[in-house]
Amino acid sequence: MKWGVIGIGNMGEMLVQAWLESRMVEPQNVVLHNRSIYKAEQIQQIYPSVTVVSDPISAAKQVDILFVCVKPLSIHPLLGDIREHLTEEQCLVSITSPYSVKELEQLVPCQVARIIPSITNRAVTGASLVTFGERIKPIMKSYLEQSIKHYSKPIEIKEDITRVSSDIVSCGPAFFSYIMQRFIEATCEETNITKKEATMMMSEMMIGLGKLIEDGHYSLETLQQKVCVKGGVTGEGIKVLEEEIGNMFHRLLQKTHEKYAEDKREIAEQLEV
Repeated sequence: MKWGVIGIGNMGEMLVQAWLESRMVEPQNVVLHNRSIYKAEQIQQIYPSVTVVSDPISAAKQVDILFVCVKPLSIHPLLGDIREHLTEEQCLVSITSPYSVKELEQLVPCQVARIIPSITNRAVTGASLVTFGERIKPIMKSYLEQSIKHYSKPIEIKEDITRVSSDIVSCGPAFFSYIMQRFIEATCEETNITKKEATMMMSEMMIGLGKLIEDGHYSLETLQQKVCVKGGVTGEGIKVLEEEIGNMFHRLLQKTHEKYAEDKREIAEQLEV
């Protein structure tokens, strides 16, 4: 099968790199289009067999599976341009949360899926959030699931938990990267440790933490229990976290859901036109 990507932004580029490095698909079976053609050509410089096309219609005509990796409000006009060039045998895949698969199915004649990636997929790990449309054929569904397993763990989700799932899987790396950076800044302000030293220690700690969970040595809860000895230093730190975090994550989720609702309203306005 041939795989295509329209939109080589951060996530589009990351997906192509994950596909090729995991050997999920061979370079000669990848077709790329981006409004700024040089971004697609940068990938082609590394993988010369990748095909780069100058317009989205050419991409739509050449592939079996087409990933749309553009901003939510750019999806409707894009699908208007390529709709008549899509067939029932093809599969259109969106990576953005505000568009439901049901809404996408109303805009195109082909099979539809939504696969929300995570930046962790760049390391051929982490999760991908998957929702299939009603027209998806069993053979295509199975093929997509098995393909995704080359670079991530597919987790099928229902529409009503799309936003919160994306907050964890897709936004989570940025959220926790920010928290770790703030932790590093505090260590430098409160002690004589250098930023370089603290960053190295933090990075190695996070790598080790992920490995402990991946290998099944501990769950998040049991890991905390193992480290947090009663009456010890870690316990004093946990007390501060309990006092200071409060409703922070509740407010975070409220904000992301507000933005999600705004995007959904703007999409609905487009669809009504």
